[in-house]
This record gives sequence, structure tokens and C-alpha cells, in this order.
Amino acid sequence: MKRNLFISLAGILAFSIANFANAQNLFVADYSGNVIGEITPGGVQSTFASGLSNPYGVAFNNTGNLFVSDDGSGNIYEYTPGGTRSTFASVPYYAHGLACDSAGDLFVTDYFGGRVIEISPGGVQSTFASGLSGPNFLAFDGAGNLFVSDYFGGDVTKLTAGGARSTIISGLSLVDGVAVNNAGDVFVSVGSGSIFEITPSGVQSTFASGLAGADGMAFNAEGNLFVAGSGSGNIYEITSGGVQTTIATVFKELSVVAFQPVPEPSVFGFLAIGAVALVMRRR
Repeated sequence: MKRNLFISLAGILAFSIANFANAQNLFVADYSGNVIGEITPGGVQSTFASGLSNPYGVAFNNTGNLFVSDDGSGNIYEYTPGGTRSTFASVPYYAHGLACDSAGDLFVTDYFGGRVIEISPGGVQSTFASGLSGPNFLAFDGAGNLFVSDYFGGDVTKLTAGGARSTIISGLSLVDGVAVNNAGDVFVSVGSGSIFEITPSGVQSTFASGLAGADGMAFNAEGNLFVAGSGSGNIYEITSGGVQTTIATVFKELSVVAFQPVPEPSVFGFLAIGAVALVMRRR
């Protein structure tokens, strides 16, 4: 009886953990509305932060804090999961894209300065890369390589942790968002509403087209791509098979989207073991 109870409880807890770990809320920067919106997997929409001045980039670190680049103020704000705001750094105006590496360093594009700025968790700033035309958005792959979309240059640059640089796609017009899936494929959006896919071996193809604007992008834990529809106010979800749906149309002028990080499985594994052990002990 106890063994059956243990198996049943473990199964229920494992199912709950798996579902909880995959549940991620989507955070959206509304450039004209001056807010950060939050959307649950069930489609419930709310305002996570307000009182901003043209928020552009959003990114999470691995502890779940949200960073927002605020074009109008020249500040980067840090928000705790509970919504408490502090000023993390002051940067040049039109600092657009944000991305955090595994060490917690924040990378910021200096749009008109042609640079990528690196900021340590302690707030120390340095130039990670320079000589770009109009660096816009950023994304890391699983190996720690940083990809930079260049709006004016019409290309995407790959930067290794050591700063080595290569171009993975060029000849585009008005390059906006960039995102990387778990397989290492890089996705690039352009102002015409198309999204291109580049495999690690360099094979290029058109992943999606016909969107009413395509700006910042992010993948969720299931591997679906979410796209900010720029001036259309739409948020698109595109499956790995290319099926497109519009999940929201309520925002004013979207710039970028980001997903909160999934909880660490190890933490929930210990909680599950503890809960089962407690029930067994009481029996």
C-alpha cells in the first residue's frame, strides 16, 4: 500500500513539476504605451510595469530579474519578480537590445554609437564590440556566442566569448530581431515582415513571411517562436512547423518580447522528494 502510494504521489508531483517548469509568462515592451505588459500562457494580460519612457529592450537574467532599456531616459531598469524597480545603469540614449549571459553579465546595444556594451552584475561597463552600423537586438546561443542584428548594416554578426567576429547573414534590409533555438539555428526578422532561419552550417531559408511587422523575438520552452509585430500591435506565435497564430493585439507599438526563465528542475525535484517523504512518514 505504501509503495503504491509513493508511486502515485511521485507521479502526480512529477506531472505537476513538468507542467509548472514549462509554464512561462511572456513580457512585452510597449514602446509608445510606455509599459511592460505580461501575458500568461492562458492569454491573461496585465501591466507588469508602467511609468517608463519608450521602453525598448527586455531581458531576464538567470535569477529571474527583468532588465528594461528605456530609450527616453537613457536608463536600464532592473525589476525583481515582484515588480520592485531599481536603476541598474545609465547608458547612451537609444540603447536598444538586451541579453544576459550565463554569468549574469548584461549586454546592451548602443544603437547610434555602433557598440555592444557589457555590464557586470556590479555595474561596471566596458565595450565588448564596436564598429557596427546600427546594432539593434541581441541573442545568445547555448555555447555562449552572442548574435547581433545590425539595422543599418543589413546583417547579423556572431561574436564569440573571446570577441572573435563573423557575419552569418548579410544583404538584408532593416534588420530587427534575432533569436536562437535549442538546435543553434538563428532566426532574423526584417521590417518587411519576414523571418529568415540560418542553420549552424550556414544554410539560409525563409521561415515566415507576411507578418504585419516583425521586430524583437523570443523562443519559449516548447520551442515556439514569439514575434513582436512592431507598429501593428500584434504578437505572433509560430510553431517549429511554421504554423502562425496571433495571440494578442492590444498593445500600441511593440518592440521586443522575452520569456521569464523556467524554474530549475533540481529545486522542484527536492521539493517532490520531501513532500513524498513527509506523507510516507505520517503514514
